[in-house]
Amino acid sequence: MNALSEELTISAIQYDIFWENKKSNLNLLNRLITDLPQNTDLLILPEMFATGFSMNTALLAETKEGETVQWMKKVSTERKIAICGSIPFSYEGSYRNRFLFVHAGEVIAHYDKRHLFSYGTENEHYSSGSQNTIVEFKGWKICLQICYDLRFPVWSRNTQDYDLLLYVASWPDKRIEAWSTLLKARAIENLSYVCGLNRIGVDGSDLNYNGQSAIIDYTGEIMSKLNAKEELMSKTLKMSEMKAFRDRFGFLNDKDEFQIV
Repeated sequence: MNALSEELTISAIQYDIFWENKKSNLNLLNRLITDLPQNTDLLILPEMFATGFSMNTALLAETKEGETVQWMKKVSTERKIAICGSIPFSYEGSYRNRFLFVHAGEVIAHYDKRHLFSYGTENEHYSSGSQNTIVEFKGWKICLQICYDLRFPVWSRNTQDYDLLLYVASWPDKRIEAWSTLLKARAIENLSYVCGLNRIGVDGSDLNYNGQSAIIDYTGEIMSKLNAKEELMSKTLKMSEMKAFRDRFGFLNDKDEFQIV
């Protein structure tokens, strides 16, 4: 699985998430994934893609045996792809906003959101993670991040030579300019491909989302960007082109050293 692949094709689906209704969301996704390009290696889904950004942890949180996790395993096996996205997760007596990365019917990595959105009381319902996660998939190093993490560049600083930075989000339209600006900044400062996947529609808290999901290259150039409708984007990333740019300019070699406490 970790043999180096020069190219990695990522596909991301932006859609209106049914509020706290796993069955409806998974049925919707079963329909939407029929349009996946045949060469897709990795399918990316939004933050809390099966429930919406809900604080109703007692009702919605799953374990590794849960309905959504089993669905991800099934899709990864049947479509022969990796699939990732976050869900409310129950872990050792606490709840986590957990980003799962699934391949070949197994959860091969996970990331628990570090920066909980206190403005929206997320910190009152979920426990924060403490470890960054880099997944190695087809020879690509992929860094997993969730929504509010985007505002904290130290946490995503490319000290582990990752190649792709993923943000799955529920980012409201009132602050969408920050979303678009910060995605480009993270790509530029880390010399990395970035995919930021948001949702659309109105959630159970009456927050409106207008998408603006994007795939951005290591120079900050937008490769693909969605507007405010249900849509799929797909791009093939090229390792050699990114590494040639890094070798030529070497900006990461001049980065500051630091420790996160």
